[in-house]
Amino acid sequence: MPQAVFSLPYFGPVSTYVALIQYDQILIEAAENYQKQTHRNRQYIYGANGKLMLNIPVKRSHSHERLTYRQSQIENEFDWQNLHFKSLETAYRTSPYFEFYEADIEPLFKEKFDSLFDFNLKCFNTIIELLNIDLNYAFTEKFQEKYQEINDHRNLIQAKGVDYSFGKAYHQVFENKHGFLKDLSILDLLFNIGPESTAYLRSIDLFQP
Repeated sequence: MPQAVFSLPYFGPVSTYVALIQYDQILIEAAENYQKQTHRNRQYIYGANGKLMLNIPVKRSHSHERLTYRQSQIENEFDWQNLHFKSLETAYRTSPYFEFYEADIEPLFKEKFDSLFDFNLKCFNTIIELLNIDLNYAFTEKFQEKYQEINDHRNLIQAKGVDYSFGKAYHQVFENKHGFLKDLSILDLLFNIGPESTAYLRSIDLFQP
């Protein structure tokens, strides 16, 4: 099976896992520069008023040098973890599977992390376990702009300007108000369809309408 390289998101949108689940082994990009306004520090959920962004505050660099993703530090002076979990709870408390996964997800918002990369890796490992995906991964050791023999899915980390229309709609808590919202956080999928999430991801042809 071919190998692929991915950037590490904050949980990550459904499209990332549609791609990810096709591989038994991946590379996680660990040598790239940190970029703002991407899924590295934001996720989108379905709130009562529609699409809602949860954004992790990141410390600014005080030098002119660009920080790598692994050098990026979370700004923990803000109680963002409590805010994010309360937002998830408000949005999904009435969903079919929020309580089913709550004990696995809530601890991620209790433990303090300085490194954004390390926090996201903990979230990623939790999701892979909940999806019951048999996945092996390694980290890149140096940045490579292009790959010849490895499928490159690092563009999935972009939060703007990337539009993937795929798959079938699934039940969402507030769909009676705003209709189906596609490609939200993987948490939206888990909380709404639970153990069926992995089968849903496998049923989709990669980024085909």
